[in-house]
Amino acid sequence: MAGALAIAAPAALVTVPAPVAAAEGDLDRAVAALRGISTMKADFTQTDRKGRTVSGEMTLKRPGKIRFQYEDGVPLLLVSNGKSFTMIDYEVNQVERWPISDSPLGALLDPNRDVKKYGKLIPTRHPDVISVEVRDPNKPQFGVITLIFTRDASAPGGLELTNWVALDAQNNRTTVRLRNHRYGISVADSAFTYKDPRRSTRRPS
Repeated sequence: MAGALAIAAPAALVTVPAPVAAAEGDLDRAVAALRGISTMKADFTQTDRKGRTVSGEMTLKRPGKIRFQYEDGVPLLLVSNGKSFTMIDYEVNQVERWPISDSPLGALLDPNRDVKKYGKLIPTRHPDVISVEVRDPNKPQFGVITLIFTRDASAPGGLELTNWVALDAQNNRTTVRLRNHRYGISVADSAFTYKDPRRSTRRPS
């Protein structure tokens, strides 16, 4: 996943002074906004550090389930069933899996990850943009994710998650941008399954 999703941090991360009192309240609101999402679909784009961009649709369901369905012509699928991430590369028939807690996206998905405990606000240029960096200094293998929200009264908790910047344990940087958010829609658990492209090595019985 990391190799396919890399870019420098967006302009929203440029720091300027911000009142401490407002910052403390914004962190609480960001945590409430994440917890307020039951299901969500959104269109996404991701761009690597060479400027290559791909797009698709993201489906999210709490607790811990997410699916990145890429556009036609991109032979990748990334899906989490609530416990582990799986990346499927249909071009080479390869499947990789790892616990969601070992990914920076664990801050978004893992119900056991305490965003407020390990999160801090990164001041931004605009008062309607909130940036929260989440990292566990005792577990650097979890990586770092910066979640970026904009104030929107129609979104859960009054904040809409618009993009994130993730840095994994191998220092691979990933940016995902979201648009066309749809909240509270019906999403079946079958959306977080996948077709395994690996050929069976078992002999017929």
